[in-house]
Amino acid sequence: MIVLIDDEAAELRRIMAEGLLYPVFQPILDFRVRAILGYEALIRGPEDSPLHRPDQLFSVAARNDLTLDLEHACREASLRAFAAQRLPGRLFLNVTPGCLLDERLMNGHTRELLNELAIAPNRIVIELTENQKITDMPGILEALQHYRGRGFQFAIDDLGEGFANLRMWSELRPEFVKIDKHFINGIADDRIKFHFARAMQDLAEICNALLVAEGVERTEDFICVRDMGIACGQGYFIARPETHPIRQLAGQTVTALDQQSLLLSPLTGGPGKLPTARNLARLIEPVPMNASNVTVIARFEADPDLDVLPVVQGTQPVGMINRHSMIDRFARPFRKELFGRKSCELFMDHAPLVVDQYATIQELAMMLSVAPKHYLFDGFIVTAQGKYIGVGSSHDLMATITEMQISAARYANPLTQLPGNVPINEHVDRMLESGHPFIAAYIDIDNFKPYNDAFGYRRGDDVIHTLARLICEATDPQIDFVGHIGGDDFFVIFRSEDWELRCWQIISTFAQAMGNMLGVEERLRGGYMAENRRGELSFQALPTLSIGAVKVGPGDCESHREVAAAASAAKKQAKKRAKNPANEPLGGSLFVERRRIGSTDALQPVGRFLN
Repeated sequence: MIVLIDDEAAELRRIMAEGLLYPVFQPILDFRVRAILGYEALIRGPEDSPLHRPDQLFSVAARNDLTLDLEHACREASLRAFAAQRLPGRLFLNVTPGCLLDERLMNGHTRELLNELAIAPNRIVIELTENQKITDMPGILEALQHYRGRGFQFAIDDLGEGFANLRMWSELRPEFVKIDKHFINGIADDRIKFHFARAMQDLAEICNALLVAEGVERTEDFICVRDMGIACGQGYFIARPETHPIRQLAGQTVTALDQQSLLLSPLTGGPGKLPTARNLARLIEPVPMNASNVTVIARFEADPDLDVLPVVQGTQPVGMINRHSMIDRFARPFRKELFGRKSCELFMDHAPLVVDQYATIQELAMMLSVAPKHYLFDGFIVTAQGKYIGVGSSHDLMATITEMQISAARYANPLTQLPGNVPINEHVDRMLESGHPFIAAYIDIDNFKPYNDAFGYRRGDDVIHTLARLICEATDPQIDFVGHIGGDDFFVIFRSEDWELRCWQIISTFAQAMGNMLGVEERLRGGYMAENRRGELSFQALPTLSIGAVKVGPGDCESHREVAAAASAAKKQAKKRAKNPANEPLGGSLFVERRRIGSTDALQPVGRFLN
């Protein structure tokens, strides 16, 4: 849209000169810890001006060679408003790649402004937009190295909107990547969008970047994005951009978050025993933000075991003070006289790691693994509905994880290291309690004992190892659960919509793998000669798979015992079909229980065999 103004360049210069630009801030939610990660600053012109909207502002700037001037003015307005409101967390600043080479960024002006506003560079995320083509990639890379060396982080915007930002991702290696809202709006109902986002997530894990889902506007999309494991979300469902944005999550967001996702490997010691941040919270009496530095020093001197002090404004945590950093600063000449009576806000970390009490141990561990190193020493602040309740330490977190891993190893299958009977039962019970529908699939190897007897247990173990690998490759590690009951029996809890296709994939790839384990003659004959149980030499068919699958809906079962019994019955039906000489299966059988568990309908077979 072209804005018609008598002298548009003069109007834009007037707006910048008179400081009439102002930002609105939109919160970015960190799903992992149920807290606001930071805010994206979005610029606005005067409401009564034709240049109110950002697209109008930047269109006029581009036509009049004022883009760098406008970006500089936007950056300063956003930083000053962010500091004036004392907003917590990180600030995401939109910057075009060419602006990184602006001498006003390179000559230290921004660093001086940050010092004036008491904003640490590690709280700033420079969000690169794809509004202009990069013509000097070596120069941009050199600029990124310069800024990263001073603590700044980077994000790229609108991933998926074009090929250029895919190149930016590979070249610039940003800490944050924002998925374009096109792929998020309706993702809960659109398999194509879901798989596109999943592919982006796989890339993010390889590149050690955090994904931010933009344009989250519906409850269903919010829950889908969270359950996919995407780190952060942004959109109207969480909060709209405001000049004075929310500091605590709104009711609808909290309600959606309370619909807890189901972890596949919770490392629990029993149902309902999954530790959370609340279990690690230790109450340390906080200091108010207006407390003096002398007061803080006195607290540390009075308690030698006190390593950190949380800082609050009312009941809301706003910072963290590290003991060693504080004492080291005040050990220098005249520091106590100069700063002793000033507010402790001067020396606190304005962006501490703040987590909700329901954040799981696994989420905390993942968060700390990619966080700046000082979080490992400072720990994290725990909140309940945005209010301070205590401080957790990394030491206690590591101790808890170690204890959980030891407990999990106790219940893992020793051959495949997959979850054994206890974690399988726990996961089924969690699924039943959640009310989520799922498919329980019992996988068994047919003709395994003769093969094991004929070729030895080492070759038999190879078959079981191979099947375990093929099952894991065919399932979605984000939502499907794979367990090893024991021997040649496996149990899978599917939540993937294409679970039936995945079952056939397991059957097919296992048949191919078994053929490759024997010679050409055995493969051509579909078996081998070996002694049977009576000691007679006879033909033995190659091991194949029988899979019995049961659909479990809300209210169908009360416990894992009912699910296990139903899946076992379906597996027996699959094995009966496989033994029918008329069928002569070459690969295996899949039998699906089509009736509701507990009904009197006849069993319904599916597909029947892979020939």
